[in-house]
Amino acid sequence: MKRALIALFGGAIVLAGCGGNTAATNPSTGSANLPTPPGASLTGAGATFPQPFYAAAFFAYNKKFSQVTVNYQAVGSGAGIQQLTKKTVDFGASDVPLKSSEADAMGGSDKVVQLAGTLGTESLAYNLQGVGGGQLKLTPDTIAGIFLGMIKKWNDPALKADNSGISLPDQDIHVVHRSDGSGTTYIFSDYLSSVSSEWASKVGRGKSVSWPVGQGASGNAAVATTIKQTPGAIGYVELAYVLQTNMTQATLKNKDGNFVLPSAAGATAAAKQFAGASPSQFSIVNAPGRDSAPISGYSWLMLYKDQANKARGTAMVDLFYWLVTDGQQYATNLHYAALPGNMVSYDLAVLKSVTSGGTTLLSISS
Repeated sequence: MKRALIALFGGAIVLAGCGGNTAATNPSTGSANLPTPPGASLTGAGATFPQPFYAAAFFAYNKKFSQVTVNYQAVGSGAGIQQLTKKTVDFGASDVPLKSSEADAMGGSDKVVQLAGTLGTESLAYNLQGVGGGQLKLTPDTIAGIFLGMIKKWNDPALKADNSGISLPDQDIHVVHRSDGSGTTYIFSDYLSSVSSEWASKVGRGKSVSWPVGQGASGNAAVATTIKQTPGAIGYVELAYVLQTNMTQATLKNKDGNFVLPSAAGATAAAKQFAGASPSQFSIVNAPGRDSAPISGYSWLMLYKDQANKARGTAMVDLFYWLVTDGQQYATNLHYAALPGNMVSYDLAVLKSVTSGGTTLLSISS
């Protein structure tokens, strides 16, 4: 059984067993062609959405190449971008690509590259006694109503209409949301803006928004913990956190009108509807398709195109080459979806553009 490193809610690191799932990779970009990196200690910061995957993958890479260590701090997408801008880390991570103003602060869009690190989906997790996982059905209208503060009770007529046969209590709804600048928030608010004109006009989309209602917590892990500790709570949480800690999640009505339980397969189904996804066209929320999970998205890695330190830059592109190919097995083991082939091809092209002193750093011929 493979051993992987998983970051738990309190920030502690423990070893946990992983199953034998493997992500399909292009034969020309697999293990046989894996570059041997120079020694380096790499630092990164950003999104909490992919943290369980990154913790496991970076640990596995260090087992393969002990000369490379990676210290990734899951501080939120906004903070990760700020640290990369200040060049206090080697790479940043965000669930939403850079805005033009953020790229300008790094010297311009031609000075930084972005690649997809993983693909996942968000759940609406809740804490409601007597209502088990998958039993609660939520539609775009009721989700928007809850997070706009218009649906305040669990036995609201709108919720009861979609949940016949379930005894919903006369209990206050306690909304939990992110308090930090968050790509997870961007994906969720992007979804709400796509399905609710009222949300779009009153709140909009962003890594930080002015929440009409609710309690804030910093990071996916803290949101998850708050929900578990608060009777009547509901909030948006990345799927891996929900499944790893046995949280209760709702089934969500997608664009085709089907109620789906968020899953890695649902994220894959959503991504297939957007074959041309890139940092400039990245939204895959509210995707059509019978099985599409409606609140899905890519998580992105970003680094400077010209690396001042050749050895460290080479170690980083070698790491990311492995991460988006063979390393995807650690994503699928932890309830993320493997990157689709078109996105892997995009990522490899991006990595081949990274240089140091005019020299291309990735030495893969494919």
